[in-house]
Amino acid sequence: MTSSNVVSSVRSESPFGTLTVVPWTVGPTADTPVTPFLMVYSLGDGRDGPEAGEEAMRAALDGMGAPLGDRVVDTAVERATGAHLLVEAQRAVLTLPFLKAQVPVPAEWEAAVHETGQAFLICSVRPWPDAVPGETVTPERLHAFVTDDEVVGAAAHLRLPVRRLQG
Repeated sequence: MTSSNVVSSVRSESPFGTLTVVPWTVGPTADTPVTPFLMVYSLGDGRDGPEAGEEAMRAALDGMGAPLGDRVVDTAVERATGAHLLVEAQRAVLTLPFLKAQVPVPAEWEAAVHETGQAFLICSVRPWPDAVPGETVTPERLHAFVTDDEVVGAAAHLRLPVRRLQG
């Protein structure tokens, strides 16, 4: 389905550990078009262990003003989050106060982003150590993780307007 993408593997310097980004889409349904998503998560392999990584992620999200739980923060309205998304040429450039990642995205994902003008971002506090960067994440594994009550309750959910390069 999709491959996870390494953002940072400098474990010895970061309490986050290896941060990873996965793009995917949902839909379409009778009522909604294809919806593009991104998820940021850690493998839980930070210098001080998975618990310290969770605490670091929680603090980083709190510093952005991104509450944990099911409330979606609209970053077009709440601009102080420092979250930005640029999508061009099957690449998504995700900028958060604690990371900047350039992620390859499928053509279907990019088309959905440009059609809707936005993407939804889930920043998981809970590590996902078995979703190793570069390996395929099946739809079933991804669905099980992103719909798990513990993951949803301990994640920030943001709506990101999409920017494009001006040409």
